[in-house]
Amino acid sequence: MLEDQLGPQGKHYVCGSIAAFTNIVVTFPIQKVLFRQQLHGVLATEAVRQLQRDGLRNLYRGLLPPLLQKSTTVAIMFGLYEDFSRVLLDRVGSSGVPELITRSFAAALAGTTEAILTPFERVQTLLQDHRHHGRFNNTAHTFRTLLSEYGVKECYRGLIPILLRNGPSNVLFFGLRGPIKEQLPEATSRFGHLVIDFVCGGVLGAGLGIMFYPLNVVKSRAQSQVGGAFQPCRQVLLTVWRERGGSLAKLFRGAHLNYHRSLLSWGIINATYELLLKLISEDEWRG
Repeated sequence: MLEDQLGPQGKHYVCGSIAAFTNIVVTFPIQKVLFRQQLHGVLATEAVRQLQRDGLRNLYRGLLPPLLQKSTTVAIMFGLYEDFSRVLLDRVGSSGVPELITRSFAAALAGTTEAILTPFERVQTLLQDHRHHGRFNNTAHTFRTLLSEYGVKECYRGLIPILLRNGPSNVLFFGLRGPIKEQLPEATSRFGHLVIDFVCGGVLGAGLGIMFYPLNVVKSRAQSQVGGAFQPCRQVLLTVWRERGGSLAKLFRGAHLNYHRSLLSWGIINATYELLLKLISEDEWRG
């Protein structure tokens, strides 16, 4: 059976990866509009006009890095969370440490591990930024250029805001997913379960997207730079803040689109992940 082939833990990695793949293909054009808003502080209509000027052939330019990065990071997110939780709970045993604390630590560890794949976010940023269209041709060319001209360190530009985002957001996602689902009506059919899982993941993802939006603005700005000194997060944030006239509304420009993208993205990821887990379990039961 499929579960025997994947192993009791392997299924979490596979389901997470397929869920993320599905999400990226569906939501990538929305992500490009959002990226332009984060980087340039423009309205959504202007960001859409920029993409129209770039042409249809460039709409999915930069798709491969997030496809590889997100498929892997979501697999790590769900898979390592389950693995770390199992190992830590076994180690803690009857020591009296609350399970919530143990699982929160497991979630933070999984989120921190995801940051290993920062180079994919780095390359995605450069390929989506129209100012670099003439310099970087595709994913492989961008990696070669960064490594040959600047070294490995340049691939990890923007690592700190990613670390600050991943750990805490994972803790909140896994910590709140169960309680939120318990507050929703009980599903009585497969479609009902799908809807409940979509709502649960979407609400969580949208809320966390707003909460950590400034960190994503800092990450996008930092990663749009090629070469030169590495600016501290605080300095990058202050630069963006001054450029946008000290306006909180302008700092959060694009947040409304990010909210709806995150609602859709994490709804798709959570619903697809849970559906695949159920299908694998049913396959095992029939076997």
